[in-house]
Amino acid sequence: MKTLNDRPGLGILFICVGVVAISVNDMLIKLLSDGYPLHEIVAARSAGGLVITLTLVQLEGGWASLRTATPGLHLLRGLMVVLANMTYYAAVAVIPLGQATALFFVAPLFITLLSVPLLGEKVGPLRLGAVLVGLLGVVVMQQPWKEDLTVSRLVLALPVISALFYAVMQVLTRKLGISTRASVLAVYLQVVFLAVSFGFWLVAGDGRYADRFDSDSMRFLLRPWVMPDRQDALVLLGLGVLSGFVGYALSAAYRMAQAAVIAPFEYIGLPMAILWGWLIFGDWPGLSVWLGCALIVGAGLFVFLRERQRDQPAPGRRRLWGRR
Repeated sequence: MKTLNDRPGLGILFICVGVVAISVNDMLIKLLSDGYPLHEIVAARSAGGLVITLTLVQLEGGWASLRTATPGLHLLRGLMVVLANMTYYAAVAVIPLGQATALFFVAPLFITLLSVPLLGEKVGPLRLGAVLVGLLGVVVMQQPWKEDLTVSRLVLALPVISALFYAVMQVLTRKLGISTRASVLAVYLQVVFLAVSFGFWLVAGDGRYADRFDSDSMRFLLRPWVMPDRQDALVLLGLGVLSGFVGYALSAAYRMAQAAVIAPFEYIGLPMAILWGWLIFGDWPGLSVWLGCALIVGAGLFVFLRERQRDQPAPGRRRLWGRR
């Protein structure tokens, strides 16, 4: 009998719908990145998301479910997703959405690696080899041998750094999800987002530090808060709705199934990002990005297939290895 934390089909559904919502979220934030600071966008998004997730908490079990015996882990999880967002969107403001997303999609491979020490899941040499192939895809997209890059290598590295923070966050989700509802996990994330955003507002909300940097990424992080016009206010409201839904969907997915099973389905976000980049921003990936995508996605799918094969051996077939 499947338990609440062993429902891979439902977990896969949640991750797919959640990732599509994330792609829309990323596109809208890139649209707003020329006129608003990231911490203002995040504050507006998280305020709306908090209303939605608190409503879900009330529907799922009431306010008493917000009590936790592990506040430190929830805080760490929240800080990981804040750092993941900051580094990713600092890159999205400068480089094409499809390229940033492609680099970020080493996250499922990082999740596979981290699931070993943090969750005790078994990952054998074949899947570890696939992780190395995926990292090779990052190198192909980074092109460290080129000297005429249009953006700095640090900016190109930001989505990969974001992926590492995100992977830690999702592994912690799996760990905390054993005893915590998805709506409660989402509430804690929104609260941390709001706290960090208002911290930025107190320190840099007047834009006093923005002019000290030439980098568009740093100016996106540090430019002053401005009052949104009516159209942008509607976009920010939409981001709040998306945020509440995404936080719940991802938390639900990773508490219902093993990380190594869920993670590869996040790759549906890659064609979505390329589509938005082409339709909205006129960006089309070059050959190096396509090659890197193929290596990263291929490696992730291989990891997923090996996991399924390990859990469901063919009838009458003897395993030759203890781990894969």
